[in-house]
Amino acid sequence: MKILSQLINIVDQNPDSILVMRQQTEQRLPAHQHNKTQLLLVYGGIAYLQTDEKDFYIPSNHYIWIPKNYPHNLMFNTKDLYIINIYFPDEKAGGFYDELGIYPVSKLLAEMLSFSEKWQGDYCKGSWEFEFLSTLKNVLSKENLKKFSIQLPTTDDQRLNTIIDNIRNRLNENLTLESTANQSGMSVRSLTRLFQTKLHITFIQYLKMLRIIRAMELIKDTDLNMTEIAYEIGYSNISAFSNNFHQLTNMRPTEFKEMSSV
Repeated sequence: MKILSQLINIVDQNPDSILVMRQQTEQRLPAHQHNKTQLLLVYGGIAYLQTDEKDFYIPSNHYIWIPKNYPHNLMFNTKDLYIINIYFPDEKAGGFYDELGIYPVSKLLAEMLSFSEKWQGDYCKGSWEFEFLSTLKNVLSKENLKKFSIQLPTTDDQRLNTIIDNIRNRLNENLTLESTANQSGMSVRSLTRLFQTKLHITFIQYLKMLRIIRAMELIKDTDLNMTEIAYEIGYSNISAFSNNFHQLTNMRPTEFKEMSSV
């Protein structure tokens, strides 16, 4: 694809520069990779980063750190999504910078991004912009923030994907392993084994993440209150919904709503 090759050329044509891109260039492109590491910041919506092994969900006011040469493609389904991409030359920093991870945008990082909000294009060594952006990068590993942990494993098993699609459409129901196995024409043991061998996760864990992802979408895109959202995704207990949301996102649903409305 011509646009894809152009993107990779733009990112990697100056190996030693830091590149800032504010256009939504990477959205809906096929899987690709580049020689620079990438800081992808999301504002105003929920982005979906797909890799060979997992789908990563990046809510508003969060960022994802992508190591160099890590195949990925970006998807989204909200109109007000705003993304900033900053590509850094690989400096073999190790640790934090060698692992893909999603984190909240801290107050310090937000202030640094606000200061550089009009910057765009390549910045080379020797410029004060390069030094500022390098400092921004170094700050990331010092904040010791908790990773955002919703990472859905993927599979090319068509039978399992059909089951998952059916689950997505019935999240408001009282779904159980037994009822799902019965509807799929499988034994509980076979369905359990299918999730474990193909996705390396239990049915319950996968269902919980699907429900919280749907809750994030409803919080962002509707005027439903938290009780209504809880019922809409299959929770009869608002406390259980809030606790599971916090377990996976490190914030309460009300905190997520406040963050999403900024």
